[in-house]
Amino acid sequence: MTTLSYAAHDSATMLRRNLKRMVRYPSLTMFVIGGPLVFLLLFVFVFGGTLGAGLGGTSGGRAEYLRYVVPGILMMTVAGTAQGTAISIAMDMTEGIVARFRTMAISRAAVLTGHVVGAMLQTLLAIVVVIGVALLLGFRPSAGPVEWVAAFGVLTMITLAVTWLAVGLGMAAKSVESASNSPSILLLLPFFGSGFVPTDSLPVGLRWFAEYQPFTAVIETLRGLLTGGPIGNNAIIAAAWCLAITVLGYLWALRSYNRDPAR
Repeated sequence: MTTLSYAAHDSATMLRRNLKRMVRYPSLTMFVIGGPLVFLLLFVFVFGGTLGAGLGGTSGGRAEYLRYVVPGILMMTVAGTAQGTAISIAMDMTEGIVARFRTMAISRAAVLTGHVVGAMLQTLLAIVVVIGVALLLGFRPSAGPVEWVAAFGVLTMITLAVTWLAVGLGMAAKSVESASNSPSILLLLPFFGSGFVPTDSLPVGLRWFAEYQPFTAVIETLRGLLTGGPIGNNAIIAAAWCLAITVLGYLWALRSYNRDPAR
């Protein structure tokens, strides 16, 4: 076997380890899926009638708000999984299993690759469930097959970016508790963006932040693809943010992984 074949085989083994952990500890997966569903039901059925009154002119209402809020809920789904990923990484680092892996004849990249691929599969599963529930509630996107493929491409890009950032946060955390808190800021970004209300309705300072933070560009791209709204240059900005966050998270995680074997 070549070096690349060994790395692929070891990565597959680490992926199976992480998938088995998800099966044996389903509470975290249930939280990742259940949390966004609670917010979806809350905002549509409790706030949707009022918030939707300002959308779509005279036709605005709960149904119009459901069309508006689904991309924001999808971003909450991606951000929520980051917390679980950071916790899993911190558990491996603090419990000594990574130190044990370093003494074994396995690819050093396999540990991180297994975590990243496992977290991405978990996130994409949660996204499919959230979209399915939204459809049951009456979400009727106008997207064709090409737009759906593009939307899942955008979701995969931001999932990869947020996952690598979460791996970096988990590696840098001093404890599991701090790892569970550090990604919390990501859950707030859809609120401080265009996820739940248009940025035009926000105060000036908050509106500036909302318009230029990375999640807004992703949300507007998803909204345009799924509901036929204007996308403008948001797709390019979203791709640039995803690339920058992915590279930053990857380099941070790799440096932390190689820096201190005895932490």
